[in-house]
Amino acid sequence: MDRNRSLTEEFSSKLEEAASLPVLKREYFSTPIIIDSIELLYNEEYDFYLVRSRSKDGAEGIAVANKRANFLSSILQNAVIPYFLGKDARDLELLIEGVFKYKNNYKLSGVAFWSCVAWVEFSLLDMLGKIINKPVGELLGNTIRREIPIYVASGRRETTPKEEVDLLVQKLEATGARAVKFKLGGRMSKNVDSIAGRTEGLIHLSRKVLGDQITIHADGNGSFDVEKAIEIGRLLEGINAYFYEEPCPFDYLEETKQVASALSIPIAFGEQETSLRRFRWIIENKAARIIQPDLHYNGGFIRTTRVARMAELAGLPTTVHISGDGLGFLYMLHFTSYLPNPGRFQEFKGDIGKTGLLFDPIIKIKDGNLQVPMGPGLGVTAIDAVLQKAKKIN
Repeated sequence: MDRNRSLTEEFSSKLEEAASLPVLKREYFSTPIIIDSIELLYNEEYDFYLVRSRSKDGAEGIAVANKRANFLSSILQNAVIPYFLGKDARDLELLIEGVFKYKNNYKLSGVAFWSCVAWVEFSLLDMLGKIINKPVGELLGNTIRREIPIYVASGRRETTPKEEVDLLVQKLEATGARAVKFKLGGRMSKNVDSIAGRTEGLIHLSRKVLGDQITIHADGNGSFDVEKAIEIGRLLEGINAYFYEEPCPFDYLEETKQVASALSIPIAFGEQETSLRRFRWIIENKAARIIQPDLHYNGGFIRTTRVARMAELAGLPTTVHISGDGLGFLYMLHFTSYLPNPGRFQEFKGDIGKTGLLFDPIIKIKDGNLQVPMGPGLGVTAIDAVLQKAKKIN
């Protein structure tokens, strides 16, 4: 018993060490880069909320937030932005730790607070990348891949099984993707389905129609208790699905572990998580076999890289969840470009028919893959036209 405890403590210590190693390559920058301003802007045409950072030397970084900036702007502008002003952007890792304690911001801890931190971090990384003419992935790691295989999804629950499978077939044909994801249950619904019998019917029909060559992911969005989650998991095992996402409510850590222990299908988990220590618990206790942080919700690239390093040490892949509208896929592409341990497919949301034009070369989906933009920073080359029609939000 003492030996087991010792081994557990040793592994926990190694996870902690992996998470605490430096992420940002500060050695690229020899002189201070003082942050002069950070603004929140809105472009109605694209429905983009943008965060623009500028240094005292005139360098500029632009990031696109998700639409929750509409009602999180007060936290962003009063609790987050003031802390960063006048500080050296080279110290970004320390600043992300410091803003958590600034004016007791830890009392705001959660998705709302860390999303605001992520948007500032995205814009500062864009600025830093432009200064040294390197993509974000090179600031945080080494570019391992420039092409990312995606899975497609409808994101709907109001569809019948046939309607949902038909939608997925259309998306597969349009993108050349080789993987899909569909939603199960009623979303945080205590076992109540969105349509009676939809979950079971969809699981059976999906494999029958899509065939064995398509990889299937399924998302419970916290719909089930342990018993029902295991029952649904057995059905997913029967069709050889790749992963089963968030079967129980997101803060039911012990219950999720019970489900993970009972099933052979990997549980994907972590979308709503914002605590690096709880991520460590999930990894250490095998509550999931695919780690799924959200780059917005978890506070950005640096904190999410720390999660991925712990997952890698445990031999687990990381497949980031995407919450960002508009350019949400962009952050996933850069993150996965340097990630040593990605899942087989990464999530794709949105329509790049318009947003793809903001890049040079234009981003397109080809044979189920998205190309990583390799321009400086985030690689958005045509952002000036968006900024010209954007209004500052005070």
